[in-house]
Amino acid sequence: QVQLVESGGGLVQSGGSLRLSCAPSGRIFSISRYAMGWYRQAPGKQREWVATITSGGNTNSADSVKGRFTISRDSAKNTMYLQMNSLKPEDTAVYYCNLVAGRDYWGQGTQVTVSS
Repeated sequence: QVQLVESGGGLVQSGGSLRLSCAPSGRIFSISRYAMGWYRQAPGKQREWVATITSGGNTNSADSVKGRFTISRDSAKNTMYLQMNSLKPEDTAVYYCNLVAGRDYWGQGTQVTVSS
């Protein structure tokens, strides 16, 4: 059973920064073998894709966060990150970690709230 645990969310003022983390728990495996990503869901809206990192380390991100958010992976710590800078109130959402291994696996989500 794949379990993903996110952390690092919180309340921050507009223009501030946060770093989200995602790591497997339970059955431990190397995340470097898989494509992983971050998604977010704001109240009343559908879940949307934020950024992806492939098993080869290639990254891509949504236009809405490009230049502000950076997805990365630390293989030694077996952890994926989302560095979020220049945060805006519209970035407020629950952020979910995703891993693709035959099917989609999701974390429980971490709340990010950006005040104006």
